[in-house]
Amino acid sequence: VRLHSHDVRYGSGSGQQSVTGVSAADDGNSYWRVRGRTAAVCQRGTPVRCGQAIRLTHLGTGRNLHSHRFTSPLSGNQEVSAFGEAGEGDYLDDWTVVCSGTYWVRDDEVRFQHTSTDVFLSVTGEQYGRPIHGQKEVHGMATSSQNNYWKVMEGIFMQPSEALQMEQYHAEL
Repeated sequence: VRLHSHDVRYGSGSGQQSVTGVSAADDGNSYWRVRGRTAAVCQRGTPVRCGQAIRLTHLGTGRNLHSHRFTSPLSGNQEVSAFGEAGEGDYLDDWTVVCSGTYWVRDDEVRFQHTSTDVFLSVTGEQYGRPIHGQKEVHGMATSSQNNYWKVMEGIFMQPSEALQMEQYHAEL
């Protein structure tokens, strides 16, 4: 499924904007911008290192992927929501990129671990009824599993600068 959000709020828990999983490839509400962690400057086009903290900002609403110690509505895991205004939220918007190698590579699977509560961004199959019928619950799980691998599918990708590309090949300097 694709990580998805829209301006529909949870009817329980935090009451914040819902985050779900959808299978449709052509839904504009499944686009997210990768940004530096809260209060950090991240130059556009800089590769994301494995182990680096980032924010994911929903393009349609400007809210950040967020988690906190509320119970998710369907599975009883930790709620994942979208929070903030115009890309500004708080430290609970930070997620650590868990991947193999030095950098997050476009076609590789990756996990996102919440920096404050240590849960993994996950989807296990529970589906909502109205008003977001058929969308799957996205939540935080305490353990890593097959349910928390994610992969970039579409988007605009920035090539790293020549200096960063050289770093990969001349690490002995």
